[in-house]
Amino acid sequence: MAEVQSKETHGFQTEVRKLLDLMIHSLYSNKEIFLRELISNASDAADKLRFEALSDDALYEGDGELGVRISFDADSRTVSVRDNGIGMTREEIASNLGTIARSGTRQFFEALTGDAAKDTQLIGQFGVGFYSSFIVADRVVVTSRRAGRPASEGVRWESSGEGEFTVETADVEPRGTEVVLHLRDGEDEFLDRWRLRNIVRKYSDHVSIPILMPGEGKADAEADDDDADSNTGEVETKDEETINAATALWTRNKSELGDDDYNGFYKHVAHDFEDPLAWIHSRVEGTLEYSLLLFIPARAPFDLWDRNVRRGVKLYVRRIFIMDDAEHLMPAYLRFVRGVIDSADLPLNISREILQENRRIQSIRTGAVKRVLDLLGGMAKDDSEKYAKFWEHFGRVLKEGVVEDGRNREQVAKLLRFASTHGADDAQSVSLDDYVSRMKEGQKGIYYITADSYRTARHSPHLEVFDKHGLEVLLLADPIDEWLVMHLTEYEDKPLVSVMKGELDLGEIASGDDAPKEEADGDHAPVLERFREALSGRIKDVRVTRRLSTSPACLVSEEFEMSRHLERILDAAGQSVDSARPILEINPDHPMVTRLAAETEASRQTDWAHLIFDQALLSEGGRLEDAAAFVRRMNTLIVDLAEGAGPAPTRRRPAKKTATKKTTTKKAATKKTAGAGRKTAGASNPPAGEETAPDSAEQSPTRD
Repeated sequence: MAEVQSKETHGFQTEVRKLLDLMIHSLYSNKEIFLRELISNASDAADKLRFEALSDDALYEGDGELGVRISFDADSRTVSVRDNGIGMTREEIASNLGTIARSGTRQFFEALTGDAAKDTQLIGQFGVGFYSSFIVADRVVVTSRRAGRPASEGVRWESSGEGEFTVETADVEPRGTEVVLHLRDGEDEFLDRWRLRNIVRKYSDHVSIPILMPGEGKADAEADDDDADSNTGEVETKDEETINAATALWTRNKSELGDDDYNGFYKHVAHDFEDPLAWIHSRVEGTLEYSLLLFIPARAPFDLWDRNVRRGVKLYVRRIFIMDDAEHLMPAYLRFVRGVIDSADLPLNISREILQENRRIQSIRTGAVKRVLDLLGGMAKDDSEKYAKFWEHFGRVLKEGVVEDGRNREQVAKLLRFASTHGADDAQSVSLDDYVSRMKEGQKGIYYITADSYRTARHSPHLEVFDKHGLEVLLLADPIDEWLVMHLTEYEDKPLVSVMKGELDLGEIASGDDAPKEEADGDHAPVLERFREALSGRIKDVRVTRRLSTSPACLVSEEFEMSRHLERILDAAGQSVDSARPILEINPDHPMVTRLAAETEASRQTDWAHLIFDQALLSEGGRLEDAAAFVRRMNTLIVDLAEGAGPAPTRRRPAKKTATKKTTTKKAATKKTAGAGRKTAGASNPPAGEETAPDSAEQSPTRD
């Protein structure tokens, strides 16, 4: 009879040595994190003391100045972090440091209720930060005494991080906890005062309690002038100095702060020497609580266009720095924004180095982006000069928002500025609202043209009919503009229309200018057919234009095709693009087109057709496939035209200067009168084969 197996429940087993090894060598990507974690633990200890002292002031033991002290000893190769916070008993140190992932801070926080829980600034969550010490140390010694307990009840904890630790009772006079790290070989960089100072400034600058280090030493010999008794040659040490700001500006009330406070903080956090252009300081409370202090710089950094550079918003959790360039909290098109976002509610991974995506992150991001766009909108409305300065430095970056941020596309569109035919220069100062307010009656869309430069756009033949009728056209010369118009297809229910695409229809504005398209094409069918035959491999079709008045031709794309300007941008970026053949629109009244129409020789018709096409291509900023062929055709036609006007004039050798001054003066006057008619034709000398009878007044002195 088969044995019946009963259902059993087992707990997971842990290989402690392996778990510690994974935590020490795999959990953190940056070994300097150990100092941040130890300072955070010390700050939590000070916070716990504050709360317990509310009901028992004797716990301060006469020392209410809480702080963290960092020191190092290069000879013994140790780094020490000491606090005068709540401290630990023997049972607490064995439980908290001897149990991996047990957080005494979290247990303390969970025991708080009401306003006490709301006001706390406790940092620890996972109970593993302490073990980051073993990244740089091969032995860690912790001594501690709990506040209110006698010195004899102190405790000493020691471990090499290999699965075992020792705990013993020790006499500890000062209240609080001291952690001493015996550094591994190769970690001497942390025995440098400035290295430790920079780590504190980076991660823990805004911890609410002061972080102190011994001042720099100086030889007594330097002080002999001030103290005649100081001649022992020993080294004095300056008093301790606070190396962190010990305050978080963003946690203070806005009414307590002035412009100097904000400007100073911006220069500190952004490493900039100029004051910011604008800033926003906000605290959000409710189901999700966070503070933000964001700045708009006065000028763009040199690496603004490198999207891989770490920049922008710093993320803090309860005043402790977590990461730079919090991409989850600010989109790439606002990468110029500097500042901090601080929240106690953000989900971090166990190493506190990676932000985990969830709805709280999205809520903070949405709120931060909205406040930045509102700030820019207010600036554009109330201080156009300041906004013009902002747009000069960051306008092209902001345009990316139309492409990347569909939720805020309309708000970003209101902030956009462009050059247009309404202005006299290339300044991007026209908003879409400005354009709409100047639209003519009967105008159906917002007209624009894209090109690689302002001059190319402004002098494009496509604008001739718009200039004729006084219609404004936006001149888009930034590379990002091609992607912008692909995503911003309309504004205020008015479509954006490219003047280089489709068949132009100005409606009632130009209703009396042109004959119907079918009639126009029919009247010029022969010349259209000649263009089709000559350019069969280069164009999709040819038609009579409604765009041109002074130019012979222009190139047009189908309405929904990729523009040729975008094709050139992609080609320059190394992307293969299947180029679509353009439509050639001709001006049948232009002399070059009428010359082609009158030409009887097929080769010359082909040359004229290619020349007109190449000129249209060049006028829109395109590149010739065969520049040499273009030059050869142009030279040939110029020479043919010159020969058709008559033989080239020959140069006559000047007469010898043998005449008297009086006779020479008379000769010059006579030549001026006789050559007046020939000067206009450019033929002051007679053509070859003709003789001009010399003036009688000129013959005598010449023969003499």
